[in-house]
Amino acid sequence: MLVVLVALLAVTLKAIKATWLYILLTVLSVVWVMPILWVVLISFREEPGSYTTTFWPQGFTVANYVKLFTDRSIRDFPRWFGNTFIVAIFSCILSTFYVLSVSYVMSRMRFKMRKPFMNVALILGMFPGFMSMIAIYYILKAIGFTEGALKLVALVLVYSGGSGLGFYVAKGFFDTIPKTIDEAAAIDGATKWNIFTKITLPLSKPILVYTIMTAFIAPWVDFIFAKVICGAENKYYTVAIGLWSMLEKEYIYNYYTRFCAGAVCISIPIAILFLCTQKYYAEGLSGAVKG
Repeated sequence: MLVVLVALLAVTLKAIKATWLYILLTVLSVVWVMPILWVVLISFREEPGSYTTTFWPQGFTVANYVKLFTDRSIRDFPRWFGNTFIVAIFSCILSTFYVLSVSYVMSRMRFKMRKPFMNVALILGMFPGFMSMIAIYYILKAIGFTEGALKLVALVLVYSGGSGLGFYVAKGFFDTIPKTIDEAAAIDGATKWNIFTKITLPLSKPILVYTIMTAFIAPWVDFIFAKVICGAENKYYTVAIGLWSMLEKEYIYNYYTRFCAGAVCISIPIAILFLCTQKYYAEGLSGAVKG
């Protein structure tokens, strides 16, 4: 009888624990979703201004989205979107190449300064990148990359230049691929480049997708470096700077709802990209951790 009571008590406690866990997860989900829902609602709100007395809009309209793309006299969102897309694409291509190349070298090759380089890269990765922004700005200014359209080129260089130091995740994934495959290909006469491009990369689709996503998202959402390099020239803004400028004192009343519409618009491509590649994204992280 005592054993039965103990078993019932254990089952009850387990059920209570699971119930509280579900309640906690539900509360956290609501807390996470509410800001997103709030931004979406404001993007369709008919009343202007940043402050209203009610959470739910009194009227709904799509004019905020229409004006965001058609009213380009003061705040040119389509141009900012194009600037950001161009910078993100080129930065993504270069960063992906750098990261995968360095990761492959660190995973497969052995050379004299390999371990010291990995330790230095690990230490440097602990410091935020914006600590170097003043030095980077003056270097770019000295070579003339802070004038005109070259500002966009400067952004590509900044975002992709130091990306190779973030090789640890991809290296961890490459470590899980047996080296015997490389050795067999080398015996058949394949070069290191052939092994990397025709054998390793096709077997590393998850980490390739993960690297592409992170390399694309970083310039898409960055504000600090873009603001320092682009300065006050409106036509070279990225979407992060452009949306921030809509919240300035003289524009916030008329542009606040458009700001929210812009925030929704720039989140859609990232959300679609993540949903389409979620499977590979998860596999890339799990493979890297396992390695």
